[in-house]
Amino acid sequence: MNEQILTPLLDWLDLAGVAIFALTGALIAAREKQTIVTVAFFALITGVGGGTVRDLLIGAPVFWISDPWVAAVCLAVALLTWFTPTRWWEGKLLDLADGLGLTAYAVIGSAKAMSYGVAPIPAILMGVVTGTVGGIIRDMIAGRPSILMRPELYVTAAALSASLAVMGEFVALPRTWVWVIATIAGYGLRAAAIKWNLSLPHYRESESKEPSGPG
Repeated sequence: MNEQILTPLLDWLDLAGVAIFALTGALIAAREKQTIVTVAFFALITGVGGGTVRDLLIGAPVFWISDPWVAAVCLAVALLTWFTPTRWWEGKLLDLADGLGLTAYAVIGSAKAMSYGVAPIPAILMGVVTGTVGGIIRDMIAGRPSILMRPELYVTAAALSASLAVMGEFVALPRTWVWVIATIAGYGLRAAAIKWNLSLPHYRESESKEPSGPG
């Protein structure tokens, strides 16, 4: 039987990640002057998208179907967005909050994947999927450029948190400390990327040279 990893810490990290991602989805719909139904849909699909794909891939029960709090949090965030001006949520504050949700979700995703017997490298990828796929689905539906195309570090921050969580589990370090440190490390990288526009080197195609003829 697969070991379950549900703990109070992960429960809170999970709901925090859901709420933050749901807010980013709801705000996109609100800025487009959509109805409350569309706002709620965007909140739900963004909040649970990554975790749903992860659970389907690792053969786990889809987390928000069995936990009534998840959908309730998404709907509550949608209502909050509906009754507040979108300008309240603009600027880097939302990006920083999104970064916390990103890294917390990456830790949750990798830890859950490991508990279902997934090998370390795929478990890291499951953490990245958990943290990023909800936003990718949101952007696809809204017809926006994907979060994957952001110039500053984003997926890398999720990968850092997921990697640290898996490494800590692999060497049998205390889980609570591993999860906290992994979340903080990834969040620190994401916050630094936002503040200083840090990014990985871009691909640059080298200039082709005309082949020289016979001497």
